[in-house]
Amino acid sequence: MTEQPLILWFRRDLRLGDQPMLAAAVATGRPLVPLFVLDPETEALGAAPKWRLGLAVAAFARALEEIGLRLILRRGSALAVLQALVAEAGAGGVWWSRLYDPASVARDTGVKAGLKAGGIEARSFAGHLMHEPWEIETGQGGFYRVFTPYWRAVRDRGVMAPAVAPVRAVGPAVWPDSDRLADWRMGAAMNRGAAVVLPYQSVGEAAARARLAAFLGGPVDGYTAARDLPGTAGTSRLSENLTYGEIGIREVWHAGLSARDQGRAGAESFLRELAWREFAYHLMHHTPQITTTNWKPEWDRFPWRGDSPEALRWKQGMTGEPFVDAAMREMYVTGTMHNRARMIAGSYLTKHLLTHWKLGADWFADCLTDWDPASNAMGWQWIAGSGPDAAPYFRVFNPSGQAEKFDADRRYRTRFLAELARDPGPEALAYFDAVPRSWGLHPGQPYPSPVIDLAEGRARALAAYGARNS
Repeated sequence: MTEQPLILWFRRDLRLGDQPMLAAAVATGRPLVPLFVLDPETEALGAAPKWRLGLAVAAFARALEEIGLRLILRRGSALAVLQALVAEAGAGGVWWSRLYDPASVARDTGVKAGLKAGGIEARSFAGHLMHEPWEIETGQGGFYRVFTPYWRAVRDRGVMAPAVAPVRAVGPAVWPDSDRLADWRMGAAMNRGAAVVLPYQSVGEAAARARLAAFLGGPVDGYTAARDLPGTAGTSRLSENLTYGEIGIREVWHAGLSARDQGRAGAESFLRELAWREFAYHLMHHTPQITTTNWKPEWDRFPWRGDSPEALRWKQGMTGEPFVDAAMREMYVTGTMHNRARMIAGSYLTKHLLTHWKLGADWFADCLTDWDPASNAMGWQWIAGSGPDAAPYFRVFNPSGQAEKFDADRRYRTRFLAELARDPGPEALAYFDAVPRSWGLHPGQPYPSPVIDLAEGRARALAAYGARNS
């Protein structure tokens, strides 16, 4: 048994360090066969995250080669691929790191049952989170529905130290055949947008670590205030790397703890934001419907609007509200969107335009290179009012007022809105190269008039929300 290879099924854990599953596998001394499967669940990813995942897979394959391993690529149903590779490699077990979204849970449950039925060891590991979602409980033994008490519960809770990256591992005597990543064409749906977004990606473990070091080397000191300023480089930008597991959350947490212990001013706020990610997974585990339906079921009766010409204007970054449009255009040019801008764009869609949060969530799932199933669902429902927000339903962000407060120097809006600049910069112009040609947009056109008067939109939203709560 000790000579039989182990198949290591990698998914969103594409790194060598802070990798409990890989560390445990290397410690066995058994031959290891790393595997990535392009299964139907992965095929279903939106255009941008699927393309970005392909970049992560390529970088991880190179990292594995440095320690003597190869990443085998196979396409098909996960269970069928794994069963075939077990037979082909004479493997005695399949190990993987856990995922928590409903589709992955259903797939992995079936895989584990199928493998065990065939007498194959099937073992899952923690690694994507600091705490397993079922480990954090209220005093009554239930789960947390509001972030602040959740934060109090995890703030000083111990987090396992990150595992050290192996420097050498043993592979099989004969390597199985592998697909070619290029043949999968994981970026096909990005079309011309891929070339625009590519320079903004920091791909792989080394790049993620460099990004963390750069943040903790300076910007963390001003993080508490700067994290709300989209025109300032004041955040870690690690969401892109965390979603593909290019850096481990435990490594990031312990680095943040060290900064806090050193008295760095913004470190506590940074740790709190990492806990928001955990809270999203906590909610998704206990209430998996958060990804598809209203978290608060009483919102099922709310008359959300579906797709519409106004929603299309929102998607295009052509609402006539500069802060909202700058946010959407940032996403098309860089692949990500500043968190404050996400709140403004989301509030405008769900409140001023009374459009269903699921339309926005699905659009982000197609366009964001840092898309995360738990954070995306929780964020959109929090914004819409149907989710885990302790504040009353009448939270309506005013894009104009938010711009005055958080983009007073207009740096953010100028950066991405060519129509409002005398001499548009390259990023403002790149937006027109990134968006679909079918939209017929070009930099010479005038900036659009607002879709709706902000005061009118707010009043309409409050009336509709008030009627639901009456």
